[in-house]
Amino acid sequence: MATSFVTLEAVCDLLGPTIMASLINSQLEAGNLDQVYKYGTLMIAITLIGAAFAFFRNILASTVSQKIGVDLREDLFTKILNFSETSVDELPSGTLITRMTNDTNQIIQFINGIMRIFLKAPITCIGSIVLASLLNFKLSLIIYSVVVIIGFLVFISLRLSYPRFGQLQIAMDKLNAFTQEYLLGIRLIKAFGTYDEEEAKFKIGNDTIMKKSISAQIIVTLISPLLSLSVGIAGVLAIYFGNQLFLNGEILPGDISAFIIYMAQMLVSIMMITNIFNVFVRTQASSVRIDEVFAASADFIDNKKYPKIKGELEFRNVCFSYPQGSGLSALDDLSFKINAKEKLAIIGPTGSGKSTLVWLLLRFYDVNSGTILIDGNPIDELSVSHLRQNIALAAQKATLFYGSVKDNMIWGKPKSSKQDITKAMTIAQADFVYDMDQGLDSQISSGSVNISGGQKQRISLVRALLKKSPILILDDVTSALDAITEAKIRDALLKQEGTLIMITQKCSTAMFADKILVLENGLARGFGSHNELLDSCPIYKAIYRSQISGEQKDKYYE
Repeated sequence: MATSFVTLEAVCDLLGPTIMASLINSQLEAGNLDQVYKYGTLMIAITLIGAAFAFFRNILASTVSQKIGVDLREDLFTKILNFSETSVDELPSGTLITRMTNDTNQIIQFINGIMRIFLKAPITCIGSIVLASLLNFKLSLIIYSVVVIIGFLVFISLRLSYPRFGQLQIAMDKLNAFTQEYLLGIRLIKAFGTYDEEEAKFKIGNDTIMKKSISAQIIVTLISPLLSLSVGIAGVLAIYFGNQLFLNGEILPGDISAFIIYMAQMLVSIMMITNIFNVFVRTQASSVRIDEVFAASADFIDNKKYPKIKGELEFRNVCFSYPQGSGLSALDDLSFKINAKEKLAIIGPTGSGKSTLVWLLLRFYDVNSGTILIDGNPIDELSVSHLRQNIALAAQKATLFYGSVKDNMIWGKPKSSKQDITKAMTIAQADFVYDMDQGLDSQISSGSVNISGGQKQRISLVRALLKKSPILILDDVTSALDAITEAKIRDALLKQEGTLIMITQKCSTAMFADKILVLENGLARGFGSHNELLDSCPIYKAIYRSQISGEQKDKYYE
């Protein structure tokens, strides 16, 4: 329908000069004012009809382009939600935000411009050339020459400006990423007083965008005057040679007037097409960046295998190194097994692979070699969604969302009962919520800056407990708590049914687990009970002595 409106609008524009030529050539010379009024009324009517078509065309263009924008943003968001961890590493949040906003808007504007202008411009341009040629072929040679010149200038503009617009988008990515990091770390920046340093970094990124933008726009800025000059010269030549042909009796005055109008319409159409091509250059750069998001690897495909999970866990000769890492093994030939409902503590120095083990269990990454089994089933044969529904995670760096405390607690299981919430809060020692202004309905601000780190960890723990999964993973979730509160939470968790995996730095927590896995540099240095490791694992023994016995060790080895 939009195409029909555009076509009819262009036809109305093309009819005007023809009617005017007839008016000048015959009716005006004869002095018949009735015919003048008749043709004048007809021209006004055609103009009004064309305006009506333009009105509806603009409404359709805006509606269609915005609907396409809505669908595109939804598709991008859905794709990002299903990103594999490798894709998350390759496309950080700063560039994703730019692609979902700036790049998407660029495409919307381009589609809107195509429907409003780009479809009309070729019709008007071709129609003007054909009708002008029918009026006088000799004079139309001016038009053909100008078209060739303008086409060459447009080609040069596209060739030079495309890579520059791509570099501009990359510079915007970097500035967005920097701004995001600044907002997340604003308290740390205030604490260290590094305002000047951060402002200097921002200025560098901001200036880079300015320079890239000027570099891209300067091509368009230089080409535009040349296009205008070509249009101006063509107009002068048309008037000059038209006058010569009139004196020779080869053309009528009305035809000259119509020819000049057709040439003006043609040249305006070409200018419109040129402007659309300039927008197309930026749009093409944005399209490539959006295609990179859609082409990014998605999360693992569901195999639709949904066995009931009890919680038995086994690692068999698992090796793994991060795709975007240093190349060093995060886990190397790791093997251990725990039965369903057993409590496992994982302990070891920073960088030993404790959290990596969890990411592999949740299939954020796949192992390089070896096998991970749950209840005897390799996890790569299980439905990913089913696997993750049966594993609850509470991380050391608790992530809460803007909204009420209750909304954050029931985020993983919206239908949690009031009794379940109260029980989970008791286990997590989250009674502090009742002292807040509105209790469970108290609002958590963006970035959860209005509550402490320990409070965030306990709310996160409640969220994991409410999921009631057969496997519960706690990644150093009590690191921000005092010793008394930590002990209460630990004792309550050890009494819960289900498999429990606790990542910790503290022997006072690990020693109460059924099994303890000691990691160092991705290697299993010990596996067994607390007493067994004290006898057989020097690393665990050194950690225990330094923490429990008070003997300070510079290293984990004796």
